[in-house]
Amino acid sequence: MYEPIRTKSVHTMAGTPTPDFPHRTREEELDIQLAGHLAALLTVTDELRALAPSDDLDAAAERLAEQVSRLRGGRPPVRSSVTAAAHDAHTAALHRRAHALAGRALVVAASRADTAAAILAAERMDAHSAALADRRELSTTG
Repeated sequence: MYEPIRTKSVHTMAGTPTPDFPHRTREEELDIQLAGHLAALLTVTDELRALAPSDDLDAAAERLAEQVSRLRGGRPPVRSSVTAAAHDAHTAALHRRAHALAGRALVVAASRADTAAAILAAERMDAHSAALADRRELSTTG
């Protein structure tokens, strides 16, 4: 009545590995995602360092680079050398962007249970919030 199936199924059963393409674990995917967010935050931090050098930003950049290297299996992140004219609107936009990136990194670090990265991301969020608040305060008083 029915003809037997002669071709391989396009569906796979759960739990059976398929050799067609590499699979990553959830932890590996989160590592990749967290490293990407921290690398983006490092890039913005380097831009801010070029516009307004500070010891806090230098220390943050080094800590971010260490975390990215750790998550990437020891490979150091690519660093940018930025030289740009500083003006308040651009600097404020960079602080807002850095705050958002740190927030994304914090979410991924928390879901990954990576305490070191979560603490660093939270500290960077606080620092960029404070920098934005200082800029708002200066613009209203000055």
